[in-house]
Amino acid sequence: MAEVVLFHHALGLTEGVEQIATSLRAAGNTVHLPDLFEGRTFASVDEGVAHVQEIGFETVLERGAQVADGYDPGVVYAGISLGVLPAQMLAQTRAGAKGAVLLEACVPVSEFGGAWPDAVPVQVHGMDADPSFAGEGDLDAARELVASSPDAELYLYPGDSHLFTDPTLPGHDPEAAALVVERVIRFLDGIR
Repeated sequence: MAEVVLFHHALGLTEGVEQIATSLRAAGNTVHLPDLFEGRTFASVDEGVAHVQEIGFETVLERGAQVADGYDPGVVYAGISLGVLPAQMLAQTRAGAKGAVLLEACVPVSEFGGAWPDAVPVQVHGMDADPSFAGEGDLDAARELVASSPDAELYLYPGDSHLFTDPTLPGHDPEAAALVVERVIRFLDGIR
């Protein structure tokens, strides 16, 4: 069983994010859900991204780092879409990180200091035709990460939905999302 810090997507800490955490908890994992938006949620990705642009991406990263200070360093950092930014940053830069799960986004490892750290396993999940994931460079960054780290795995799912893992959103793909949860649980079972 693993301890996970799961960062939400651009809509905020929604019921859908809670449901994803509940699935991971049901497998015996401890899952923390920090709120990077201080209680605010949004009805659309565009509204959430506008909020992030207003407060600044650096603020999102700083809030993620502040939250991480409250946990044991030996956690798995996970994020959904926007939440991948603090998750990936922390997994790459915090000594003691046990792993990373990057759902529906991935940024070049150069964003956070170069190479992926040795002995920090990572999974990346996304849809192969998602305009945000496949069309904006995240898929390329994920492939680069997998090519550079023996502990990196990339899982692609057929489809073009973004936030397909969130069961409360119109783009939810139940079959693909169930497979994501299954693979993430197996990954977390291997964390020591």
